[in-house]
Amino acid sequence: PIGWLVGTTFTRIAKMGGGERFDYPKYVWSPSGGWWANPNNWKLNTIKAAIGMVLVTIPIFYASTQLERRPIPPINGPILSQQWAKHAVEDDPSLAEKLKA
Repeated sequence: PIGWLVGTTFTRIAKMGGGERFDYPKYVWSPSGGWWANPNNWKLNTIKAAIGMVLVTIPIFYASTQLERRPIPPINGPILSQQWAKHAVEDDPSLAEKLKA
């Protein structure tokens, strides 16, 4: 019953990805790497990018914890960022009770 698939659909499914590689114009530049981009050091580049993002995010997070203020305390309970915000107790005197509940 599936013999008709072997020569047509099944073969196309097994060869997904646009078919075989072909000659392409070498003068075309692409920021994404062009045809079949697979740089040799992609793992190292990915690690470097991840470390860079973490190093940029840490000071932003620290500044956020120092500057966050809530002039009106939350009504339905504590907000997650209140656990590390510097002025959380000043802005919401009932915070200790809310955290216990």
